[in-house]
Amino acid sequence: MAASILNSPRAIEASIFVVRAFVRLRQILSENKEIAVKIAELERKLSKHDEQIIALVEAIRHLMSPKLPPKNRRIGFKKD
Repeated sequence: MAASILNSPRAIEASIFVVRAFVRLRQILSENKEIAVKIAELERKLSKHDEQIIALVEAIRHLMSPKLPPKNRRIGFKKD
């Protein structure tokens, strides 16, 4: 993307480098399916932990919310 805006030899080299890096990453992942499976497992675990962390934060907020003070009630019996 930088090469299309800057139109300099350095920007062209950088764009080629980035494309080659992504191509190499794709080759590595396709060659080693085990890594791809482990990455998918990690993503699932992280999303599960995210849900648990959100629930934990909500529970803490609920506990931190101020409770209403009790109404002033008289102690003892009412006289009719």
